[in-house]
Amino acid sequence: MFEAITLAPEVRAALEAAPSVIVPKTRDELYELALGPDGGPTFEVTYDVAGGRVCEATVTRCRNGMAVNYLEDYMRRRDPRCMVIADDRPTDKTRWASRFHGSFAPVRQETLEWLATQPLVVVPFKAGGPVYGSPSIAIIPANAAFFALALVDLQGWVTFEEVGEFTPRAILYVAPPFRHTHFDGKQVVVHDRSESLHEVFAYNLYPGPSAKKGVFSVLLDIGEQEGWITAHASSVRVTTPYDNDTVIMHEGASGGGKSEMCQDMKREDDGRILLGTNVVTDEPYFITLSEASQLFPVTDDMTLCYPSIQSGDGRMVVADAEAGWFVRVDNLKQYGENVDLERAIIHPSRKLVFFSIEGVPDATALPWEHIMDSTGTPCPNPRVVIPRTELPGVLTEPEPVDVRTFGVRMPACTRDNPTYGIMGMTHFVPPSIAWLWRLIAPRGDKNPSIGESADAVARLEHGGMVAEGVGSYWPFSTGTKVAAANLLLDQILAYPRTRYVLTPNQHIGAYNVGFSAEWLTREWLARKGGGRMRADQLEPARCALFGYSPREMTLDGQPVRRTLLRPEMQSWVGENAYDAGCAILSGFFRSELAQFLTPDLSPLGREIIEVCLADGSVEEYEALTRMYL
Repeated sequence: MFEAITLAPEVRAALEAAPSVIVPKTRDELYELALGPDGGPTFEVTYDVAGGRVCEATVTRCRNGMAVNYLEDYMRRRDPRCMVIADDRPTDKTRWASRFHGSFAPVRQETLEWLATQPLVVVPFKAGGPVYGSPSIAIIPANAAFFALALVDLQGWVTFEEVGEFTPRAILYVAPPFRHTHFDGKQVVVHDRSESLHEVFAYNLYPGPSAKKGVFSVLLDIGEQEGWITAHASSVRVTTPYDNDTVIMHEGASGGGKSEMCQDMKREDDGRILLGTNVVTDEPYFITLSEASQLFPVTDDMTLCYPSIQSGDGRMVVADAEAGWFVRVDNLKQYGENVDLERAIIHPSRKLVFFSIEGVPDATALPWEHIMDSTGTPCPNPRVVIPRTELPGVLTEPEPVDVRTFGVRMPACTRDNPTYGIMGMTHFVPPSIAWLWRLIAPRGDKNPSIGESADAVARLEHGGMVAEGVGSYWPFSTGTKVAAANLLLDQILAYPRTRYVLTPNQHIGAYNVGFSAEWLTREWLARKGGGRMRADQLEPARCALFGYSPREMTLDGQPVRRTLLRPEMQSWVGENAYDAGCAILSGFFRSELAQFLTPDLSPLGREIIEVCLADGSVEEYEALTRMYL
């Protein structure tokens, strides 16, 4: 079977030397393999380390899937410091030589030699999904077959026979014990790139930084070479009660509301929508919406902006880069909070893979039963890998984007405690400002997906910000920031029939809004026919980085309070606190943007950043890039 695949001699030698190599013919076969040699009900994934056995994870057979649980809290979420670059190609990321000294080549050889001693499972996959993806393979210890199962559920099931003769564009190797023998117990994922092959060495069993984001890195690498982007975004077609369609693509740092953009808005028991609650007075603010628009998700997290699917009409066409979604369910606390998702999880057409969910042998795994961390609190990052086909209304064809929204987690801002949480409910921005927000991609507090570094925790706890970086996909990129910035600006300029909108979550000034502001913005944009506006319906925001505020917003005949559109008008905020927050935000942007001013930055990009560094007006930004209304 491997004769049809072009492999390096040392990789082929490792496969030939292994005690056994299993190539599952069906997903069911791989599923049974993942349950262990006895088929369950529980199975420990263990390895020899320094003469002893270390258990990395347990696998529990449940009625609706398998529950995989890691023994260490640290292994239950992605370590943002795990990426290391082993090659000599351009990068701004940590290189192997600077972190571990010397060359990666000896450790690469050790990895292959260790794999040669293990029973293996080898699976093909297409990085980027079954339709547009690049043929690749994964080489994984057979006792970690759950990892292979999660990978193929995310990328889509294919067989070697279906792919035919090929040269892998990416190879993913998994060697869990190296975490202990070489890396002091830390998650490390090494990327070794050439022009035609991207190797990913995963030295841990949490799939987040490898089977999920490692593949994202491969796509970004391919796109950088070919001049296109895989965006860190969700997208959804919104169909109003009057049968008008609007496609919204939502970007933002982790916790910015990408998953929520594809979710129905939450209602109170009486059907009203809680837009916000004043954090000082506890006063709730409700909106009544008799009928909401229908949602048809297009993408969840990795959004392909592939050249061959573009239509040339001035709007960017997007498709999903994945066949399955790595859904975080920390927001599910009890039955009935997201009925469609709960139904898909509890009664799937095929058995699923759960992470950090309590698993009782042969019982149903429930998405609100999160495993407890050692602190006695629920794990903040419980996940389930769920095929797109299990979710109602998910679209399978590429869709053209009308509006690109960008979400930001905002803290509360009051006159007694000024912060940068001053973004109004909806802001329209010129493409130049939209580009700046994507360059910075600020991440707010209480982000559940990753483990923050100590310095980041300190900044966030004291009302500061952390930049997730270019396009918010920078944590997964293996290249350089300036190259990514140029590519992102080129993309924005290439699709002039696109509206750009900012929307906050968690807080608007003194109001705790959760994701209601995002949901109602989505509804309003769709009812406005893709966010169509007249110039006289907008006014400059007090902070230039927010572009323009709508003069009014009406839903089902109800005007949204102007204080949520212009937070400086809130009695508990005021202009002084707002201006202090604007100074925090502007100062953060200036400090982060200076690094892009290199000779490699495009001339227009330099002009845009210089406007920001000079505290320019929104009119100056719009003079550089016209805003499509």
